[in-house]
Amino acid sequence: MKMKLLSGVVLAAGLAFAGQALADDIKLGVGGPLTGPNAAFGAQLQKGAEQAVADINAAGGINGSKLVLELGDDASKPEQGVSVANKFVGDGVTFVDGHFNSGVTIPASEVYAENGILFVTPAATNPQVTERGLWNAFRTCGRDDQQGAVAGKFIADHFKDKKVAIIHDKTPYGQGLADETKKALNAAGVTEAMYEGIDVSTKDFSALISKMKDAGIGVTYFGGLHTEGGLIVRQSADAGLKSQFISGDGIVSDEFASIAGPAAEGVLNTFGPDPRNNPAAAAVVKKFRDAGFEPEAYTLYSYAAVQVIAGGITKAGSTDPQKVAETLKSSGPWQTVIGDLSFDAKGDRTSLDYVMYIWKKGDDGKITYTELK
Repeated sequence: MKMKLLSGVVLAAGLAFAGQALADDIKLGVGGPLTGPNAAFGAQLQKGAEQAVADINAAGGINGSKLVLELGDDASKPEQGVSVANKFVGDGVTFVDGHFNSGVTIPASEVYAENGILFVTPAATNPQVTERGLWNAFRTCGRDDQQGAVAGKFIADHFKDKKVAIIHDKTPYGQGLADETKKALNAAGVTEAMYEGIDVSTKDFSALISKMKDAGIGVTYFGGLHTEGGLIVRQSADAGLKSQFISGDGIVSDEFASIAGPAAEGVLNTFGPDPRNNPAAAAVVKKFRDAGFEPEAYTLYSYAAVQVIAGGITKAGSTDPQKVAETLKSSGPWQTVIGDLSFDAKGDRTSLDYVMYIWKKGDDGKITYTELK
């Protein structure tokens, strides 16, 4: 009898502990460039995650547990991203929304994999984020081989007779995207006239622009971010280089137009269909705008990353990141503000959705990006 009583006590204690564990807070990290030249994108990740956490907690949380947010500033630097990842590990974070840069996400993801943390990146598009066989890698965005295929085909279809320069910023994202675009362009029978790398944080592109002018460049494809991209556009216009500038999702911030100035008009770039136009996102978009924040670019992708994590935990009935990872891949689709998402065995989205955008001046005089019809 004593043994049975003891077993009952142990069972009751175990159930009580399980119930307590279920009700424990779930620590969610958000890693991104909260400071530095790409802080505009860091703000998108932060605001998106904060609003998603607020909405989920207001609706009762996840299986009785509340999400608790922890911010990590990687400043777009790989070594700082690893430091953020290690801090998350030490603080007991089990899920991460981040990072922004592919060059930061890749090394940070190794830390997460080794320490049992699942991450969903809203913005890191380099294929190697998910091509290394990690159990814990997911993304709500697409990949550079998908994006580059769209850009390369567009250039070949519309600018076949123009001399093309392919410029990149030597980062895993920038060079990776440029190389995928080059691959698609070459496959369509177009060979670039120039292929050049620039250094991140360069301010003066006069030598590069002079070289492009001498080569008669009519199309400039840039793999990189809005900071350098905006300067290249502005300085090209000032130097009289009449070349169509085309880039990727790395310039989808209104700060690009602030840097490029009037020359931003007519610039083209690839990105997914604007999630702000998704009816499923209408209420959330209104919340952001009422709070004085425009949820452009990756804001809603970050919100969706939190939704995916929450959905996986709910469906799995567990906060064990490995069980959640298995559930995210085997179940779905997952309803999010950017549409219904399903994931393959690598953690990539199963849907392709890149389209072309053009930067135009609106009725308010502001130059911003809009889908090219």
